[in-house]
Amino acid sequence: DGCSGLTSITIPDSVKSIGDYAFVGCSSLTSITIPSGVTSIGSGAFSGCSGLTSITVESGNTKYHNSGNCLIETETKTLIAGCKNSVIPADGSVTSIGDYAFAACSNLTSITIPDSVTSIGYGAFYECSGLTSITIPDSVTSIVSGAFDSCSGLTSITIPDSVTSIGYKAFYGCSSLQYAEYGNA
Repeated sequence: DGCSGLTSITIPDSVKSIGDYAFVGCSSLTSITIPSGVTSIGSGAFSGCSGLTSITVESGNTKYHNSGNCLIETETKTLIAGCKNSVIPADGSVTSIGDYAFAACSNLTSITIPDSVTSIGYGAFYECSGLTSITIPDSVTSIVSGAFDSCSGLTSITIPDSVTSIGYKAFYGCSSLQYAEYGNA
């Protein structure tokens, strides 16, 4: 959290790897550009970057790409990081939302999870306090531990029949949750 005053950063082309939680808590950072040579990005690398509005990957990167202000690992179709302006692509290029992908993105107020998504990672929406409602698509079969932990603004959630398991503390700290719909009503 020592980088909360950081407003911009240039990652040099020499960087090949961005570690776990590398930019965690950089709440004033507004945009990030991933160089073409980066081949590894750790879990929660941009967690808590609540001011982030733009995520770009330089052309020529064979491992990652961006779409809808989402950072996507191309081969695995995993959304690695999102921001308050993210629109998850519905073209099949995203099948999973990675661990901590939107963690502590307090300015995220709404997000549509497309039918192409089959899994939502650990802590994917942890502390997304601005999120008020969420609909889980039929393509998802389980909600893992901590997926929506501490989403204090969440007032409603729709969980389809396809979900057969809900993990430990999946909705822990969702203090405003008033309405949960199970099944296809």
